[in-house]
Amino acid sequence: MSDVLDLTRDLIARRSVTPEDAGCQALIAERLERAGFRCEHLRFGQTDNLWATHGGPSDETPGPVLILLGHTDVVPPGPVEAWTSDPFAPTIRDGMLYGRGAADMKGSVAAFVVALERFVAAHPDHPGTVGLLLTSDEEGDAIDGVPKVAALFRKRGQRIDWCITGEPSSKAVLGDLLRVGRRGTLSATLTVQGIQGHVAYPEKARNPIHQALPALAELAARRWDDGYENFPPTSFQISNVHAGTGANNVIPGALEVLFNLRYNPTWTAARLEAECEAVLRAHGLDYAIRWHRGGEPFYTPEGPLRSAARAVLTAFAGAPPEENTAGGTSDARFIAPLGAQCVELGPVNASIHKVDEHVSVADLERLPDLYQALIGRLLVGA
Repeated sequence: MSDVLDLTRDLIARRSVTPEDAGCQALIAERLERAGFRCEHLRFGQTDNLWATHGGPSDETPGPVLILLGHTDVVPPGPVEAWTSDPFAPTIRDGMLYGRGAADMKGSVAAFVVALERFVAAHPDHPGTVGLLLTSDEEGDAIDGVPKVAALFRKRGQRIDWCITGEPSSKAVLGDLLRVGRRGTLSATLTVQGIQGHVAYPEKARNPIHQALPALAELAARRWDDGYENFPPTSFQISNVHAGTGANNVIPGALEVLFNLRYNPTWTAARLEAECEAVLRAHGLDYAIRWHRGGEPFYTPEGPLRSAARAVLTAFAGAPPEENTAGGTSDARFIAPLGAQCVELGPVNASIHKVDEHVSVADLERLPDLYQALIGRLLVGA
């Protein structure tokens, strides 16, 4: 078996359901230390983070600082009996490697490690700094993972110029899509107060559902913007509505609504919060709202990173990649505010978070070459 396949299988076999790392980072650190990397283990709360660098102290060395960003945690497998094989027993069938995390993103993490080993072996005195940042809290609440590391970097004055995230971005073939940014995410828990009563005597009650519906309909129907460069228009989506006692003859005393906005750089979280609350007030609602800012949007314009990534992916896929900002969020949203340009590229994402998650063995074995080519183009021009 190939080096990257062996390492991916070793990582899948570790039950690192978020925020557990289950020894993945220790295994990786041991390999990278043998290759000449300096490794720093940063643990915050229940979360393990690994910061590995090569090329001199990265906050002092002249030249660009390039980091590879990934996570060793995975989502829960769900009912094990629904899987064709044990989700934590990596299995190859019909050219596919099956297991939780195969695509998201232990395959990319293994490819990062192999690419870094090969790169520093070929260029031991390369310009600048190359680093690997891993967390075990990407699939969870992302509280003690990259946000805490980014805060530490900011305190230290750690510079980052370019960031490559190994999230599974490809659609049909390896390299057919390049993420050049991500939308911001803003979530809310809205509670609308009413007065509970009997449905036969509505004049003695106040139905919070009836009161809230016009405001929610206005927010849902609003065209927030027309998009921004590679970003789609901002989207407002209601994800949960709850009210009532379970009885059909009781007007509820309160309504709880969960909603989310995925937004482009036309907006900030603060402006969206103000716009939404203005609508709620205009409809005269007695409400309370709790906001959660999941991350502001970020975008990488044309420049060395985007140009290099496009060239490498074109060579691997045989055609220029689609470049967009679609999908959910990634930990790159915490690195971009440090001044870094960020792109995301990785294997096909069709099976992520699903039963029988898998990655093509052929794609997996090409992935280290892809990352090594990109690192080389950025740091040594080859």
